[in-house]
Amino acid sequence: MRALLMVAITAAGLVPAEVEARAIDVICRAGWGARRPTKTLVKHAIKRMTVHHSGARLRDNRRAPRRIRGAQRYHQGRRKGWADIAYHYLIDLAGNVYEGRPAWARGDTGTNYDPTGHLLVCVVGDYGKQKVAPAQVAALVDLLAWGARRFKVSPATIRGHSDHAATSCPGRNLQRLIKSGALRRRVEARQKAGGVSLRLVCGAAAKRR
Repeated sequence: MRALLMVAITAAGLVPAEVEARAIDVICRAGWGARRPTKTLVKHAIKRMTVHHSGARLRDNRRAPRRIRGAQRYHQGRRKGWADIAYHYLIDLAGNVYEGRPAWARGDTGTNYDPTGHLLVCVVGDYGKQKVAPAQVAALVDLLAWGARRFKVSPATIRGHSDHAATSCPGRNLQRLIKSGALRRRVEARQKAGGVSLRLVCGAAAKRR
């Protein structure tokens, strides 16, 4: 009965005070087959957190690592010419979190805003067309709660890409969570419940994920 009550409370968006700090696994760069940066990365200091989507619908989550590798190739290719994949972290349909470029390195964008100071989190998929999976929302909450504490920034700084530039990213379904304040409130609740720590997962464990 207690377990069912806890599930019901969490589903309602209310996190009780006794919930302990969480540790979330992050698939390391080697775990998803990342290339090395092609140029020198530019250092910056995180002051805010910004949510993106990849913009292409993802139906089969087994293709997520391939999709992320493709994004990195595109970002490093001749058309973009960036040093690395644009984002610091990415989240797939199952809520798996992937390590992108280092958080200390400024991200990149093809739109009209300066990503200096932004922690860039990309939810893989097209959230103008598909719904955000509960596992993705949970992972996003955990990741942003970690980021807020790690970089000493307020959850009030959470925005969607379209809040900073003329773009449909991160899609209306993700942007609705941001604009309504629901995402911020869940991040604040996670912080009050003990926060989040990250641990990198590589090798066979990453492949199993």
